[in-house]
Amino acid sequence: MKRAAVLFLLANLFGCVTVTQDGKPEVKSDPIDMAESRITLGLGYLEQGNMLKARENLEIALKHAPSYYRAQLSIAHYYEQVGELDSARNTYRKALRQHPKNGNILNNYGTFLCKQGEYQQADKYFNKAIDQPYYYLVSASYENAAFCALKAGQTDQAKYYFARTIDHDPNRVRSILQLAKLEIEAGEYTEARIKLMQIHQRYGLQKPSLQLLIQLEKAAGNKSLQIKYQNQLDQMMEVS
Repeated sequence: MKRAAVLFLLANLFGCVTVTQDGKPEVKSDPIDMAESRITLGLGYLEQGNMLKARENLEIALKHAPSYYRAQLSIAHYYEQVGELDSARNTYRKALRQHPKNGNILNNYGTFLCKQGEYQQADKYFNKAIDQPYYYLVSASYENAAFCALKAGQTDQAKYYFARTIDHDPNRVRSILQLAKLEIEAGEYTEARIKLMQIHQRYGLQKPSLQLLIQLEKAAGNKSLQIKYQNQLDQMMEVS
């Protein structure tokens, strides 16, 4: 009974257990686990700038699990980093053919397209990702769509996407700051002020939010508040 329990535990930890002709158990490693190990190594090497080792490990990951979306995304990311854009595009497209409803692939391909200046297509894929059931990074895709719209010069669309980002994740400070900045530029001072005050209430005084408040109060003609926030910013700069 104890031996059976041990074999069951091994199967859950390491993969599938088969029995050889001599009756001894043989453990087969799970290809996804093997791929994940190589992905971790490959991305680590990529971050260190060791492109040769990065490619080697990411290609091995893909050999272990050719249809595993994380292996596909990782090698596509590598291709982007080394400027092999056609290979990156082809890898994303292959991944999408195999996993057309995978929100992570849709989102990452949208990010890739935005970097290439293909804003309309990028927006399409961000929204496809957002629409997928069981996709839990909706706020990230809205934020990506917002920055892409901003890059395309579509300010109103960017504001909408930043607002939706915050709806899905009120703690996305980068989106809050960017939306406040756009509201200041549009003369919507009250809306921007509320957002910046909320940041201070949650996280204390922050340099980026103080800088925006200085810009806001200057534009609104509130000289005393402008000076107040400038003094607070100067004190923070002195401490740092």
